[in-house]
Amino acid sequence: MLKKIKRNELRKNRHERVRQKVYGTPERPRLNVYRSNNHIYAQIIDDTVGQTLVSASTLDKELKEKLSSTHDKEAAKLVGELVGKRALDRDIVEVVFDRGGYIYHGRIKELAEGAREAGLKF
Repeated sequence: MLKKIKRNELRKNRHERVRQKVYGTPERPRLNVYRSNNHIYAQIIDDTVGQTLVSASTLDKELKEKLSSTHDKEAAKLVGELVGKRALDRDIVEVVFDRGGYIYHGRIKELAEGAREAGLKF
C-alpha cells in the first residue's frame, strides 16, 4: 500500500532547513510568510527576543475593502506593500526574507515584490 504524500509536512521540513540559516536580528529582522488556501500572512520578527515587530495579512481591515479575492497575486502584492509600509514606519529598512518553505513563485514572489516596492531591502 502506498503512503499519501503530505505536502505540508514536506514544506515544514524545507522550512526547518531554511530556518537553520535564516535568523532575524534587530538590525535585519526576518520577514516570514505563511500562505493558506484562502489568505496570506506576513510578519517581521526579531528572533533574538522572539517578538513580532510588524504584521499584515489579507484579513486586515485596510485591505479587506480593497480586495475582491483574498487568495490571488494581487492580494499578496497588497499585503507585501502594507507590511513594507508598516516596517518603514517602525524604522525597519533591511530584512531577511523567509519564504516559509514555499517555492519563490506566484503569491510568495508577489508579496516580496510588493514589499520591495514599498521600500524594504532584502
